[in-house]
Order: sequence, then C-alpha cells, then structure tokens
Amino acid sequence: MLTGELRSKIDGVWNAFWAGGIANPLEVIEQITYLLFMRGLDDAHTREENKANRLGKPMARRIFPTGKDGVGKDGGVAYEDLRWSRLKNRDPATMFTLVSEHVFPFLRNMAEDGTAHATHMKGARFTIPTPALLAKVVDLLAGIPMEDRDTKGDLYEYMLSKIATAGQNGQFRTPRHIIALMVEMTAPGPKDVICDPACGTCGFLVAAGEYLRDRHPKLFHEKETRDHFNEEMFHGFDFDGTMLRIGSMNMTLHGVDDPDIRYKDSLAQEHAGDSDRYSLVLANPPFAGSLDYETTAKDLLAVVKTRKTELLFMALFLKLLKPGGRAAVIVPDGVLFGSSTAHKAIRRMLVEDHRLDGIVKLPSGVFRPYAGVSTAIVLFTKTNSGGTDHVWFYDCQADGFSLDDKRAPLLPPEKLGPTPGKREDGHFARTTLSEDELARNNLPDIAARWKQRNGEERERLRTAQSFCVPKAEIVAASYDLSINRYKEVVHETTDHRPPKEIIAELRALGSEISAGLEELEGML
Repeated sequence: MLTGELRSKIDGVWNAFWAGGIANPLEVIEQITYLLFMRGLDDAHTREENKANRLGKPMARRIFPTGKDGVGKDGGVAYEDLRWSRLKNRDPATMFTLVSEHVFPFLRNMAEDGTAHATHMKGARFTIPTPALLAKVVDLLAGIPMEDRDTKGDLYEYMLSKIATAGQNGQFRTPRHIIALMVEMTAPGPKDVICDPACGTCGFLVAAGEYLRDRHPKLFHEKETRDHFNEEMFHGFDFDGTMLRIGSMNMTLHGVDDPDIRYKDSLAQEHAGDSDRYSLVLANPPFAGSLDYETTAKDLLAVVKTRKTELLFMALFLKLLKPGGRAAVIVPDGVLFGSSTAHKAIRRMLVEDHRLDGIVKLPSGVFRPYAGVSTAIVLFTKTNSGGTDHVWFYDCQADGFSLDDKRAPLLPPEKLGPTPGKREDGHFARTTLSEDELARNNLPDIAARWKQRNGEERERLRTAQSFCVPKAEIVAASYDLSINRYKEVVHETTDHRPPKEIIAELRALGSEISAGLEELEGML
C-alpha cells in the first residue's frame, strides 16, 4: 500500500500537471509512465552490468549503446547521459533538454522493429510543459522503491483511480482485487497462452504474470519456458493508442520483454489468425450498447446475430479460445437473464455446446465511482462438445471495500483480496480471516469454495452464499443464469403461543401489579 506521504506527493504532481495545462488524466499517466519506463530501462541495464562484472564476461544485453546518439549539430550526447541515474541529478533546464531532445527519440527508436514496444512508442510525445514540473516528477519517482513490484502496481493503481468517470467507449478500470480473484480462480500455468481482447492498461495480463512469478518460479530456470513467458504467453488488443502505449510499457516494467500488445478493434475486425489460439481469456471489456451490423465482424455475427456489444464479446471469447481453453470474464447482469433471442442463444451455447463452470454475482458498487452497473464473473471452458453438469453460483456481497463512491477499505491491506497476507523476508505469509472479516471480504471464501465446486459444494443448500444447480434445472428455466432464480431465502419463523396461555400470563402480571400498588398505598 502507498503511504499517505507518497499519496500526497502524487497528488501534488497531479495538481502541477493540471496547473501546467495538462487536464487529460490519461495524458498525465502516460507522461509519468514514460519516466517510469526510463527508470526501468536504467535498472535493467545496471543489472546486466553487474551480472557481466560478476561473470567476467561482456554484457549479454546492452540497452544503452556506447558512443553518442548523433542527434544535433554537435554530434549528440553520450547514450550513458540518457540513463535515469544520471538524468535525475541534472539541473532542471539541462534535464528538460536531454529528455525532450534526446531521451524521447531514443525511446521511439530503441526497440527492435516489429515488437509491441517499437510499434506503440513511435507515437510517444513528451508533453511535460516546464523544466520545473519535470524535475518535480523525477524527484517523486526517484524516491519510490521501484524494485518492489507491489509498490509499482500500487502507484499505477492510485494514478488510474484519478480517472473519475468512464471513458467514451464505456471503459472503466477493473479493481485489482477483482482481477486477482479471477486470476486465482483460473490459475494460469507455465504453458498457457493468455489473451485480453480489451486490454486497456493490461491489468489482467500483468496480474497473470505476477501470479506465475509467485506460483511457478521455476519457469524462469529453463530457456524454453522463459522465452514462452516473455514472447508468446501474453496477448492484448485495444483500439486506443494511449492505452496501448501505457499497457505495453506496463508489461515491460513488470518484466515481460516482448508481449503481443497490438491495435485491434476486437468487435469490428475479422479474427483470422486469432481464432482457436488462446488457452485462457481474462477480460472486462467495455459494454457500449449497440453496434451497426455493417461495422461488426462477420465471423462474430455468425456465432450470434446481435448488435449488443456484451453478447458480441461473449461470441468473441468463444472464437478466440482453443478447445479446452478456459475463460473468466465480467459481464453486465443482463447477459445472465436477458429475454431476447440472442441472449438466450449465447447462454444456450455456453450450457449445451461448451462447459459453463460458474457464475459469481458481484456487488453493484464494485465499479463505483465509474459505474453502478450490476455485473457478474462468468467462468467457462470451451469444449465444442458440451460438458456442463452442474453450474456453481456464488453471491458475493462484500469485496473488502465500501460499496459507495469512496470505496474505502474495510480491512487492513494484508486482509484484502482473494489471498490475504503479506510478504515477510521475501516470503509470502498467508493470513486467515475471522468469520467477521470474511463477511466484509468474501473473496478468499469465493476462491476456496470454487475449488470445492465438484465436491462438497454440491451438497450446500440453496440458502447458502454458494451452491450448485444441475444443468437440467437451468435448461428448464430457459437457460436463465441469474442467481436469484435459484437462490432460496430463509424465512424467519416465530413460535406462536396459545392465546389462553398469553391471557393467563397477563392476568398474573396484573395481579402482581395490583398487589404492588396495595403495598405502596399501605406504606403511604
């Protein structure tokens, strides 16, 4: 968690951007991300230098070349002078000149052609208006322990939290703890090929990468699995250039060398080359309402004929997954119970043609202050041959945060998220929540009960928070997947006493009162 002091510093920088005429929060985040990226490059170069010195060998990967960059009449400046460790100690005016005239051209041209980084950095622009503001931002970032990936993630989250309204296309950021829950439930493995077709800042892909680092550290010991992680595992699409740049740098800062982060309008472009390709889809796509048939990819309309974006995205997920591939995706509640032909068709498809594994109903305040829409996590496996037996439902009533616009934490940081705990001496120490704490944070309970969905969860009553519903019952309900269709409410029962017994008790009470009054009169 970020300290109050650090939050105040970030607020100060944010206000300075606004005072300097940069009012678009995404532009602010983009400029700060460039600086974070510069620091990350220098840290990576320093690690390579240290490794080469230890082994007594030449550097295997030199990020900053030897010599000068050749920019300007004087032949340019030495690449070494573009490193963060040197820039941060320059006076504001010199720093501003180096960053604007030398560092940004270097960033735009440093990556290999064809990589995601090279593609998205071509449009990188330096828009910090004054040397004083640049120096202020650099001083702030220099004081953050960036070797701690959690701190880096918290910094990103706090900046993203300042985007107070949904974007033009229905975009709004997914809370990290909800992303962590979805990753925990799908448990990515070293051989997975993961896709988010509406990736934004790549929150789902970053979280999947962090999960693999924590749970499968041995994958980095072998060149084959290490190369798969860096070059073939992560895929993200978006049609917002700013998001693509931020997402690409976010992945690089989290240690993924060459992710496939590319421009694609997922609902409008055909999916040749991406069909049946991915083993895991994690997504919370923007639901903007309706599209024209003319602007919708024909291969999606072949799956379900509709103009509703939420249904087209469901068709897209099925299109992208290879047989045996699994998905955890967020959908608006209407997908679960909508009565149109297209709504029923997509639900029938999930139940009959594939394997629908589970539905987690989320509290309606999860996405505040961006939106108050009711949503659910849908978990399924593409089989092309059915396989749905029982569907597991969970009614999440609390996610660890207040459900108003403030979204204040209800528990200490180490007791939030699906796997509560904290790092001690480099190791993660799990924390067990009390019954009262679990009532304020259902996520660990969701993760635990999900693992029992084919066992003891089958025996739970419909009055519980989680339970299973057999496929036949769902079919009989026209494939309605809303939890309220199947949940049973506990009605409180009151013991009714016979009227004669109550009257006798009242008479006895009256006699006691009369006797007391007579005794009181005698005393007077």
